Amino acid sequence: MGQKSIITTTDFFYPLVDDPYLMGQITCANVLSDIYTMGITNIDHILMLLGISTSMNEKEQEVSTTEIIKGFENKVKEAKTRITGGQTVYNPFPIIGGVGVAIVNSSDIIYTGNAKVGDLLILTKPLGTRVVVNLMQWYKFEEEKWIKAMKYISEEDLEKAYELCCLMMSELNYTAALLMQKYKARGATDITGFGILGHAKNLAESQKDKVNLRIHTLPIIHMMNKLHDKIVDYKLLEGYCAETSGGLLVISDPSQADNFVREFKTLRGHEAYIIGEIVKGEREAFIDSKPKIINVE
Repeated sequence: MGQKSIITTTDFFYPLVDDPYLMGQITCANVLSDIYTMGITNIDHILMLLGISTSMNEKEQEVSTTEIIKGFENKVKEAKTRITGGQTVYNPFPIIGGVGVAIVNSSDIIYTGNAKVGDLLILTKPLGTRVVVNLMQWYKFEEEKWIKAMKYISEEDLEKAYELCCLMMSELNYTAALLMQKYKARGATDITGFGILGHAKNLAESQKDKVNLRIHTLPIIHMMNKLHDKIVDYKLLEGYCAETSGGLLVISDPSQADNFVREFKTLRGHEAYIIGEIVKGEREAFIDSKPKIINVE
């Protein structure tokens, strides 16, 4: 029997959206994302960590906590795993988090350092979640900022972008991990708080060979590329806009990239995108000065 490895990942969230059920889903998806970056799909168990808001009355606590747990459990079931425990505390703000644990053969782990010149970069979710969520918060709660934003986006387009954004944030990266194994990926990272370029730089630094990650294409949620810097500069096109529960950035053998993308769309119902390549370099990452922008609807 091969050597076993125990992999754990932990994440916490304050509410991003005003739907506690959705917040539970997003949190679970993000908790498991780091494990999926290693091509691991068999999660042994999850611990759920919950902070009940002391600013809510008893009825509000009951309703919000029940819905958060239901949303979290929904994604646990989809991930084909189980909740075995956790901890609940009282806190001024509602918090939801978790710990994912996977026990696997060391030989089954896809490590990040094996990129080769000519490999391609695949991204499995579009960018722009932070911009969308903040716009929706302005629309609902910050009239002054929303009035400024209305010059660039309609309520209809915001609703469309927000629906897609929530769908992406709550989607598990399970399928991407499955296809990483099938098509022998050479490493991956998830795209979260550092933005796509921040995470790409971390991925570049971990490579054995002296290579660079070149990003030439940015798939962005509907309309966000047109107003990402109009009220607040999120540095979306520069690659430093934080994402919530983003997709995987996968390093793929060029002979397998099209197969990965094709099967991903069949299984998930939406696109994965070839957004870059591995070139000779000094373990750095960069975005082209004029990247191709894909408006994702």
